[in-house]
Amino acid sequence: MRGRQRWRRWPEFLLTSARSCWWTTPSASTSSPICRPSMTRPLSTFTCTITPFGPDGSLDCDVWRAHVDRLASVGMGVYVGSSSPGEGYTLTVAETELVYGIAADTAGGRVSARAMGVETRTAAEYLELVAIAEAVGLEAMQVYCVDVGHANTPTTGELEAYFRSVLEGSSIPCVLSSHIFNGYVIPLDLVGRLVEEYAPDKIIGINVTNTDMGYVTRVVDVVDGRCDVHVGGPMQALTILALGGQGFLSGEGNIVPATCRQVITAHTAGDFAASQAAYAQVMRLFSANRWPGGSVRFMKAVMACAGLPGHYLRPPFAPVEADIAAEIETALAHLDIPELTDLLAGPA
Repeated sequence: MRGRQRWRRWPEFLLTSARSCWWTTPSASTSSPICRPSMTRPLSTFTCTITPFGPDGSLDCDVWRAHVDRLASVGMGVYVGSSSPGEGYTLTVAETELVYGIAADTAGGRVSARAMGVETRTAAEYLELVAIAEAVGLEAMQVYCVDVGHANTPTTGELEAYFRSVLEGSSIPCVLSSHIFNGYVIPLDLVGRLVEEYAPDKIIGINVTNTDMGYVTRVVDVVDGRCDVHVGGPMQALTILALGGQGFLSGEGNIVPATCRQVITAHTAGDFAASQAAYAQVMRLFSANRWPGGSVRFMKAVMACAGLPGHYLRPPFAPVEADIAAEIETALAHLDIPELTDLLAGPA
């Protein structure tokens, strides 16, 4: 009886034979799956890209172009110019335009190429980033929550006004970000109002980074298939698919893009064993980062171990110490991830 009551709470469930819809009622036959509208949307994964610098700290455009091409060649979508691991705060306006523009030229038409942006103090500041993304032809712009400084938190009304200003001022689609590292998340009622008014034209997705799976679950429920929902980081990659979300973002895609893609492509094909095996490999790489300082220090240390160009950091970041670099190299050698093993071995 309890199970029947649960399913009555979801009248919007639809009968469908879509490949990812495998939830059933306790009394339903396996030939008549019942699934949420969100579970019919295509699945995907994106890499939050690093930004390559030379030993003198200069932006290396050639390496950047090659890096984006490497990701696009395996079907990996990209978010570029992020706070972490993209070091977006260190980029000048001219450099931001180069990073965005090269990504659009290299990945455009092959995979989804989007601007990730950085946290700003005002909507007007964010719209400056949006204008660059629009001008170079990126597909969409992620919109972080506003950072009002000094650990202050905006009211729901203030946050709503901020998002509406950015959405109304943008001519390209936007992806909202609700990231726990901002110190607060988007209230669920605000998620509902914005999605109701702006999806699917202005809002095409929401990126949710939160260890609170109750919140993540409720975001999927509130969105209800009207736009994509991706989680930040690979930790919840399989969970979000089970909930009816569309996939995950990761920094690990900078290193093992094909393995990250396999989590999604195998799941889409119904090969859940292969999807889980790929997920385990991605999580082992993720878990190899045991040092503080953000993902970019670790990612670029891995790049250095593999002899990849562009692994230098810009202040305030500094490379990991020599003893830590040695530990990372040893740890990587024992991960048994074929794509990583090939990378560490260098060119054939």
